[in-house]
Amino acid sequence: MPDISPRFKRILLKLSGEALMGNQSFGIDSTVLQNVAAEISVIHELGVEVGIVIGGGNIFRGLRSDAFGVGRVAGDHMGMLATVINSIALGEALGRIGCETRIMTAIDMIKIAEPYIRGRAVTHLSKNRIVLFGAGTGNPYFTTDTAAALRAMEIDADVLLKATKVDGVYDDDPETTPDAKYFDRLTYSEALKRNLKVMDLTAISLAMGQELPIIVFNLRKKGNIKNIISGDRIGTLITGEGS
Repeated sequence: MPDISPRFKRILLKLSGEALMGNQSFGIDSTVLQNVAAEISVIHELGVEVGIVIGGGNIFRGLRSDAFGVGRVAGDHMGMLATVINSIALGEALGRIGCETRIMTAIDMIKIAEPYIRGRAVTHLSKNRIVLFGAGTGNPYFTTDTAAALRAMEIDADVLLKATKVDGVYDDDPETTPDAKYFDRLTYSEALKRNLKVMDLTAISLAMGQELPIIVFNLRKKGNIKNIISGDRIGTLITGEGS
């Protein structure tokens, strides 16, 4: 591998559960899972410390629980368990290609994963273990976007990388609105004021409070994660005023 000096020492990568579905309508596409693991392993080999939060929308989404006759709190608990399933799957995929991983969960399930303890997570990262944070924040009514922002701040990540299926942040869905405006850069305030839905408002507010930069990028383009780490301008950067 070429000699690349990583732009960031420690990152938090946020993946949606839907990112693992590929063209399926449900579940995990094995090819997509392997491809995502390969992309992550590249930056891991460069010495970047990687924390990961994955959503569970490919299996169950708490916000839609009413359609199943399930209350919101129970639905969110089901969604949290779905994120653990995804974390285990990605952890196994990473392990098969030589990456040492640890799964930590906000809900205790000690026969499956380690309970989330900040100090232990930081120790794992410092030993170059990829840490997958499952079960969101452990609380209903909080999204995995918020969990990603929270974990990023707790582990002192240099940046939060938000993976999507488009090139960055737009003022509308570019897949249905071809002339949607693309933003190369935004402030937290602009993202909140425009309600751009790149992440939920709580997550952006948390990031703004601690000046945690967010980069929104297209996961489907091979090499994007490595290119960001290498210093290329990929996706939309969300920071504070004058940053």
